[in-house]
Amino acid sequence: MVELKPSETGSGAEESEFSENEQEIANTSGGDDISTGGVEHAPQDHGVTENGDFQQEEDQIESDEDRHGVEESDSSEDEVAPLNTVGEVPLVWYKDEEHIGYDITGKKIKKKERQDKLDSFLASADDSKNWRKIYDEYNDEEVELTPHETKLIRKLLKGQAPHANFDPYAPYVDWFAWEDSKHPLSSAPEPKRRFIPSKWETKKVVQYVRAIRKGLIKFDKPKEEPRVYHLWGDDSSSKEKAAHGLAYIPAPKPKLPGHDESYNPSLEYIPTQEEINSYQLMFEEDRPKFIPKRFTSLRSVPAYEKAVSESFERCLDLYLCPRARKKRINIDPESLKPKLPSRKNLKPYPTTCYLEYRGHKGAVLSISTEASGEWIASGSSDGTVRVWEVETGRCLRIWELGEAVQHVAWNPSPDLPILAVSAGQDVFILNTGFGNEEDQKRVKELLHVETHPEPDDSSQCELATECYFGLLIYGNQASVVGWAQDARHEGVRLKHFKTVSSVEWHRKGDYFSTVMPTDILLAIIAVLIHQLSKKVTQRIPFKLHGLPVSSTFHPTRSVFFVSTKKNVRVYDLLKQKLVKKLETGFREVSSIAIHPGGDNVIVGSRDGKMAWFDMDLSSQPYRVLKCHPKDITSVAFHRSYPLFASCSDDCTAYVFHGMVYSDLNQNPLIVPLEILRGHTSANGRGVMDCKFHPRQPWLFTAGADSVIRLFCH
Repeated sequence: MVELKPSETGSGAEESEFSENEQEIANTSGGDDISTGGVEHAPQDHGVTENGDFQQEEDQIESDEDRHGVEESDSSEDEVAPLNTVGEVPLVWYKDEEHIGYDITGKKIKKKERQDKLDSFLASADDSKNWRKIYDEYNDEEVELTPHETKLIRKLLKGQAPHANFDPYAPYVDWFAWEDSKHPLSSAPEPKRRFIPSKWETKKVVQYVRAIRKGLIKFDKPKEEPRVYHLWGDDSSSKEKAAHGLAYIPAPKPKLPGHDESYNPSLEYIPTQEEINSYQLMFEEDRPKFIPKRFTSLRSVPAYEKAVSESFERCLDLYLCPRARKKRINIDPESLKPKLPSRKNLKPYPTTCYLEYRGHKGAVLSISTEASGEWIASGSSDGTVRVWEVETGRCLRIWELGEAVQHVAWNPSPDLPILAVSAGQDVFILNTGFGNEEDQKRVKELLHVETHPEPDDSSQCELATECYFGLLIYGNQASVVGWAQDARHEGVRLKHFKTVSSVEWHRKGDYFSTVMPTDILLAIIAVLIHQLSKKVTQRIPFKLHGLPVSSTFHPTRSVFFVSTKKNVRVYDLLKQKLVKKLETGFREVSSIAIHPGGDNVIVGSRDGKMAWFDMDLSSQPYRVLKCHPKDITSVAFHRSYPLFASCSDDCTAYVFHGMVYSDLNQNPLIVPLEILRGHTSANGRGVMDCKFHPRQPWLFTAGADSVIRLFCH
């Protein structure tokens, strides 16, 4: 309650005090309703009579106003005193403090923890009355509006009177009594200023005149239509042509006549009779439209015979041919190139041929490096398998198999120095003879095969669950492969029914897979998985859609990759289901390689293209690299360095930097590094295979020129 009392210093001080208190009342009112009942106005001294009639009348008016104010007021501020008593102090001063002010007892008012936007949104979704709550910044609390206050606010927003009992169209009450009045309200004479021109208006007019003369005020000039116009001019700027919001495109102008159309051209422009006869043998599109002729004077030039037809065709072009505006953008071609790191910062990578391994007489079709990196094995079309020492290039051992060797694969386990070789329809497991005595003893026990009597045909038919063109399948085990001891080569021989194109080992060294690209009807048994310890062969329990090209195991998980001519299928061997199908979009897939991390795959094709797949990203290629003009024969990843390579029949091998980041939001970085040359073409074939050294940034390439090259950094 604010009480205003008259001051003893005079009417001026009294008036100033009244204005200050009135401003304070307006500032402290925080509700939506403005109450007039809590304010007492002290009467001014207008001359109070002795009998006190004026004082009695003033008290009666105040009591009526108080009663009227109490009836209309329903604001909570008239009933509850404000908690914060800091007065007119700005709340910005308490921005960095833990309290917002002080209560009536002088204690600090702690700030409440404000909810973030998410919590407030969830609270508003759960609370149906949340829209009524208003945050009081001064007292740091939420005030819930009553239905009556909400109703008043809605009326104020609509421009209506807040109270329902208020009549905006009340009849006018004339408080002046006009009856029996002999004199006007004021008998003062009319002032002189009502009859003479205004001095202030004259000054304002002078200011406008001076501003117009100085150019500060400008008027819109009326648009004048041009009296003359260019009759043969270009009407591209016509607004009528740009109606309906369509941009008007002027028609292309016809070609101006040159020396050929002259009535007296030079002699070199006039064709001979032989040239005119040759024009008749041309197609009508290639035939010249006008044949130059020479006249002595302009008067002797006849009328142009094609004038009407060319004018008609010109009108048809203007009327029927659509026109489109093409915007030319000047772009620097260098700015379109991706910002790749410098090759100097990506070293080491193979750049120079360091060593050559010579000894094969035919094309070297496949190579494989040993797990320690000391030896390398190679298979050639001359029917031999050779083992080389990497550092010296010395040939340590040779096997004569009699057929062209399609693929060689070294066992990834360092404790098992054995080699898997595919030659024709046979797969040989050979003992290289490396390692100590314990390793050799373990290898000889592993490569020992016990002979069992073969069952007759009737018993085979009873046990067989499926039969494909005379090939018996026992569940997932296939009888199409025969395990036999090979005494000649001191190893194991697996006899297949078709030519084996590739052999791949499992990371543990006990399982290996073979691929036989046979007829589409026998695709179900084209990919087989063998277990060396148990001498067991089984087919994959999946249906292949297409002829298989190659297969490989996942480096860390029990996942199996099978590439057909069109796509790559990824299978889970434990769950026995298809995990993902990678769409290459190539004409024919030639090779596949898996990143050591297992989440990225590169696929080479017969089109000379190589695709990088990010299996966590999509089944479509992340990048397609067009690097070779001929078929890509092999692709390979390095085990430890961020390098991958591809080789082709164009006698080159490309080395790339392929960094895979652990952050899933960052895409792999692919940078071309080096083109390795040195092989020569033989029978239309170039580089047949490429493999990285397991520990060093070296690359081995096998060529059709019967040479193996080692490229080092």
